[in-house]
Amino acid sequence: MLSERRLQVLRAIVQDYVGTEEPVGSKALTERHNLGVSPATVRNDMAALEDEGYIAQPHTSAGRIPTDKGYRLFVDKLAGVKPMTAPERRAIQNFLEGAVDLDDVVARTVRLLAQLTRQVAVVQYPSLTRSTVRHVELLSLAPARVMLVLITDTGRVEQRMVDCPAPFGETSLADLRARLNSRVAGRRFTDVPTLVEDLPEAFEAEDRGTVSTVLSTLLETLVEENEERLMIGGTANLTRFGHDFPLTIRPVLEALEEQVVLLKLLGEAKDPGVMVRIGHENAHEGLNSTSVVSVGYGSGGEAVAKLGVVGPTRMDYPGTMGAVRAVARYVGQILAES
Repeated sequence: MLSERRLQVLRAIVQDYVGTEEPVGSKALTERHNLGVSPATVRNDMAALEDEGYIAQPHTSAGRIPTDKGYRLFVDKLAGVKPMTAPERRAIQNFLEGAVDLDDVVARTVRLLAQLTRQVAVVQYPSLTRSTVRHVELLSLAPARVMLVLITDTGRVEQRMVDCPAPFGETSLADLRARLNSRVAGRRFTDVPTLVEDLPEAFEAEDRGTVSTVLSTLLETLVEENEERLMIGGTANLTRFGHDFPLTIRPVLEALEEQVVLLKLLGEAKDPGVMVRIGHENAHEGLNSTSVVSVGYGSGGEAVAKLGVVGPTRMDYPGTMGAVRAVARYVGQILAES
């Protein structure tokens, strides 16, 4: 275990390196931070931190920089989440409240996160498997054609055309709409198949084929794999950190193009707390020089998806964690009210 003083020295090194982009020396530390000890003592502490792998000497200069291990300890033990100021919170709320639908919410969230953190922002669309049905609307377009509209608790709207095997009257359509919503409204998507399996039997024989066709379309909509959608923004922000990436920025950009990689990075939505993955903790080799800060968001107390940022390991962790958490909270509120 590191002594309290060495933890303070590590915190000072991380803060200075993130702020100045320059390796940090013992003289600068004692001048900039009230550590209460001599430069010689700080040098000894730095030597001990280096021996234990928390800091490293990048080249022959006297300065040191944090390692992945050093950043990990900083995030776990030393970094409080920096709260957003009242004006920042108001700006987030005003920016997100103007959204007109779920696509707009996600697009605004990506833009906002990228601007607040000056990193790459990634937002996952709410997963259908973790959603509940708010309402199913059925609209007659022609005697044998119906539009099915599925609305989720997260504001997601899915529309499908249904070609019926026979004409279906307005009275029958209204009956199906009412019976369907009485069974599935407010219920989990995963529960819907068993809730509707015997529904065709409630209708006259000549209407059962159409009811079955509508239900098949509904069930197909629930299981379609387009649920794992992401939106990404602020990639150009990485160009400001060129010197933070060991040879080239290309591996990072290539990794960011792969949806599967990003979904794994964000982690499982069921883990709603702020998660920080640093450097080599990211399994994808192209992202070994980056850190990922992510958090779950959703309406009610449950996360339905994740959002987060990707940037160099030399990032303002308290500020980034605070921004990601605050934006997730507001997105959740908007979904709950939509």
